Amino acid sequence: MEFLTTFYENNLYWLSIPNITVIDIVEIAIIAFFVYQILLWIKNSKAWFLLKGIIVILIFVVIAVIFEMNTILWIFKSIVGIGVTAVVIVFQPELRRALEQLGRKKFLSHIFAFDSAKNSTERFSDKTVNEIVKASFDMAKVKTGALIVIERELSLAEYERTGIELDALITSQLLINIFEHNTPLHDGAVIVRENRIVSATCYLPLSDNMELNKALGTRHRAGLGISEATDSFTIIVSEETGRVSVASMGKLYVGLEPDRLKEMLQGAQDKVIEEKKFKLWKGRLKNHEKLDNK
Repeated sequence: MEFLTTFYENNLYWLSIPNITVIDIVEIAIIAFFVYQILLWIKNSKAWFLLKGIIVILIFVVIAVIFEMNTILWIFKSIVGIGVTAVVIVFQPELRRALEQLGRKKFLSHIFAFDSAKNSTERFSDKTVNEIVKASFDMAKVKTGALIVIERELSLAEYERTGIELDALITSQLLINIFEHNTPLHDGAVIVRENRIVSATCYLPLSDNMELNKALGTRHRAGLGISEATDSFTIIVSEETGRVSVASMGKLYVGLEPDRLKEMLQGAQDKVIEEKKFKLWKGRLKNHEKLDNK
């Protein structure tokens, strides 16, 4: 027994389990969350190619360390500071987009629920949903190209200023007339805020996603570009194929059916229904009122 104790003390002392507190668990969870988000961002952006390049450079550095290649190590130490600055400048759009996506996550709203009277809020009405769906597929039947950008949380004011200002209630007839060939407003995108068209002939940023199907034209690349730069919901009607597509959160959904488009629009409404949660003292007060009225 003494031999086992001595062996453990001399060789296996590092196996002892450290004291883990609640703070340690919270720290591990926070670090794991941010590491996961960084890896997810790297995978879904051009930073993935950067990471592979960095890995190749590190392999060469390890080889230089092993064989004591001092000149290469000196060059690496000299340029590493400049390299970090260059990476930040080159990937500024991706870093900005990653921070914006992090800011859109509604952590507190899922954790805390505030008591309030029952009400329902939404970005745009069901009537607007039906009008947009009808207009999109009416234009698709005759292969009229269209680009409809629906504003959500992030303001589209900077893109709105590139077009012609409107202030019109959304109807399917109005959307069809705007995108009709050879009309003054048919070129470019319309921007929708709540239940109104606020601007037409707007210019949108083009996506530089190299994985985008080459058969898709500028209209699809513009729809995807605005969805990468903002949290907008964009409907694209192809002039060549008559297919209806949606760009949202940097993803493109091609060839939708009317029911699917309506379902996605209803998801973009961001309906919030808050039910009144009666506190104990409120419940007693109502009970007393009922008794007094009898």
